[in-house]
Amino acid sequence: MKFFLDTANLEEIREAVSWGVISGVTTNPSLYAKTGGTLAGYEDHMRAICAVCDGLPVSAESCADTTEGMIEDGRRFARIAPNIVAKLPVCTEALAATHALAQEGISVNMTLVFTVPQALLAARAGARYISPFVGRFDDIAEDGVEQLSNVCAAIHNYDFGHEVEIIGASIRTPNHITQAALMGCDIATVPFAALKKAVKHPLTDRGLASFLEDWKKVEQA
Repeated sequence: MKFFLDTANLEEIREAVSWGVISGVTTNPSLYAKTGGTLAGYEDHMRAICAVCDGLPVSAESCADTTEGMIEDGRRFARIAPNIVAKLPVCTEALAATHALAQEGISVNMTLVFTVPQALLAARAGARYISPFVGRFDDIAEDGVEQLSNVCAAIHNYDFGHEVEIIGASIRTPNHITQAALMGCDIATVPFAALKKAVKHPLTDRGLASFLEDWKKVEQA
């Protein structure tokens, strides 16, 4: 399973890329807003992210609410950098936009997917990536992991005539990462804080402390 970083923060991206574990980045309007960015600075910011990622796919989300607007955004994003992916929310307008953009060779990440039918329609329309959400199901006391598993099983049943990868989104915990990997999800897009949590375990910390304490004894002998 590949890891994408779910952030628009350049410092977080630089650090995670330096670990050698990141295969892409996903952004959205809320994540960009958290950086304090402006509308005028958006394209330059996305260009900087694409440069740090050095060819890895970077999703930039459209806020348009018409098919024509989404297509225009997708084309504009594609001009920013060759590794950018147009991110569209699943809806009828976005399906038509995805179909048009895919025919132009512009990759689309269909986001805000919560059901198998939504995922199947996105794939059939030509989406390169499909992003089912996990944590938001948990927020309403439903099983987000099970929903992700259903989407993965359905999509992997079929050949859509082009490559389709499932991005497990709204991933919040190491267990979400574990379950996504066990079910064969292609990608998990993870906030930087959750990625750091995935490195940690109390038994690792305890073992390291023990090793260091014993090494001090060796140095003092």
